[in-house]
Amino acid sequence: MDALKNQPPPNANAFLPMTRAEMDARGWAELDVLLVTGDAYVDHPSFGAAVIGRVLEAEGLRVGIIAQPDWRRSESIQVMGRPRLFCGVTAGNLDSMLSNYTAARHKRKEDVYSEDGAPGKRPNHAAVVYAQLCRRAFPGVPVVLGGMEASMRRVVHYDFWEDKLRPSIMADAKADILVYGMGEFAIREIAKRLRTGNRDLSGIRGTALFLGAKTTAAAVFSDAILLPSWEDLQHDKKLLLRLTKVVEAQQTPYCGKRLVQMHGNRAVFMEPPALPLSGPELDALYELPFLRLPHPSYRGKVPGFVSIKDSVIVSRGCAGGCTFCGLGFHQGKFLTSRSVDSVLKEIRRMTEAETFRGTVSDLGGPTANLYACENGHVDACKNCHRPSCLWPTICPHFGIDESQQLDLLRRARTEPGVKHVFIQSGIRMDVALRTPEYLKELVQNHVSGHMKVAPEHLHPEVLRRMRKPAGDFQGFMEQFHELSEAAGREQYLVPYFISSFPGCTEKEMGAVEQFLKKENWNLQQVQDFIPLPMTGAAAMYVTGLDINTEQPIPVVRNAGDRERQKRMLRPNQSPRPRSKWEPSVDTVD
Repeated sequence: MDALKNQPPPNANAFLPMTRAEMDARGWAELDVLLVTGDAYVDHPSFGAAVIGRVLEAEGLRVGIIAQPDWRRSESIQVMGRPRLFCGVTAGNLDSMLSNYTAARHKRKEDVYSEDGAPGKRPNHAAVVYAQLCRRAFPGVPVVLGGMEASMRRVVHYDFWEDKLRPSIMADAKADILVYGMGEFAIREIAKRLRTGNRDLSGIRGTALFLGAKTTAAAVFSDAILLPSWEDLQHDKKLLLRLTKVVEAQQTPYCGKRLVQMHGNRAVFMEPPALPLSGPELDALYELPFLRLPHPSYRGKVPGFVSIKDSVIVSRGCAGGCTFCGLGFHQGKFLTSRSVDSVLKEIRRMTEAETFRGTVSDLGGPTANLYACENGHVDACKNCHRPSCLWPTICPHFGIDESQQLDLLRRARTEPGVKHVFIQSGIRMDVALRTPEYLKELVQNHVSGHMKVAPEHLHPEVLRRMRKPAGDFQGFMEQFHELSEAAGREQYLVPYFISSFPGCTEKEMGAVEQFLKKENWNLQQVQDFIPLPMTGAAAMYVTGLDINTEQPIPVVRNAGDRERQKRMLRPNQSPRPRSKWEPSVDTVD
């Protein structure tokens, strides 16, 4: 990423082209790279296609974007002609099945990453469909698969909405290479090789190849870990637990090994993860000339952009390792934070926008108060295969820098043109309780009336399977209330609880229900559990085994049983007093 620091801002006032007319305006006869995405094109660093597009543009490449094409027609992605180097494909910011369907397997009425929230603009298994579309439209052009859907489906995985195991996405997509995780390093290396005419894409960190039968037969995998095969898993689904634990343990870029998974006589061959970007590299990435706007071809609003348009990403990576979440597999557990000066520079650009009204809605990332925390900085970290630095307790090597967190908040809110700076990303309560000054600063100056927290559950056994700490919520809640009162502010916590998690019956759900009744708490939101591909929670859901002990656990699969657990967390039908912790709000799913 060092090259980005020295690049002049290319076309600083222009979106990446989406039409032939926009190409002509730049004087381009052809594209070097065509990116196809399942999201609307929003030139903002929260949108993966925009990030990869700007990274490649900074390398001097001519990059175009086709957003939400009609996947039934090859012509829909041919409007800018055949790209010279490759087609890059992503389903978008979310797995397309999660975008299209609810936890009850009903079609969603809104797609927040589409114009006006319109549903139906991306196909199921969009990464596969788009890759095949590129193959038909541009025979012989390499296809590069990336994004969250590709990352989380790179090995055999469980698809909740189809209720079945599926092979690696590479077996269906027929792509030349899959980029998993945050793809800036890999995509630059792929482009570099293809520019020189080198079509050998092996040996690139953070990538997977689907080797042909002859290549597989000739390959030597002595330094790789052999995962349970597609055939083994079809015969015995319980092997999914072992598969998940091995992939998770090898997710570290410092000591992770190559992985191999057979599909018949062909191998999916995965390189170790890419190294995390350094702080200066992350600064350079977010200082690329993003316009922070949807493409002007859109007349309606893109809901997913509206909610983050005045936010700033300050860090990357998540050290939590929660079993229901894919961030550890995609962004990795090793944290990188931007410098305070880089964040302030982005805020100053925001204040120049006509639409800015003085409020920075969020300074966040996967978890807001992991900003400036350190892991991966000592040898013990680099030799560690634990999926979490925070569970069952915070690792002694995990560095927490309260002073830098305070500096960011205090300097951000004193920037000219800024009236308020809020934290909306959600925070780790266990880390917050170790940083009392930060917590005081946060509660008294940076809460927009509501603060998101995620206890997820209150039963210790369920929390253990989630890899969430037990016992922090009550203490955090009391401190939040005391600090709010001291500041003379009426503020409320917005907690998130998950129902129907593996190992959770109505008995365990009762721990949350009793707490809510005791506190007269009306929940704003209940999340009915969804087993996302490749996560530990999905492995427990499929196998009925505890991920830690590998002993049998009950799993709620029936729709009626799942609905009963959700109802346990909903407000009673009869009126009840409002909790001191939260305003009365109707529950939404």
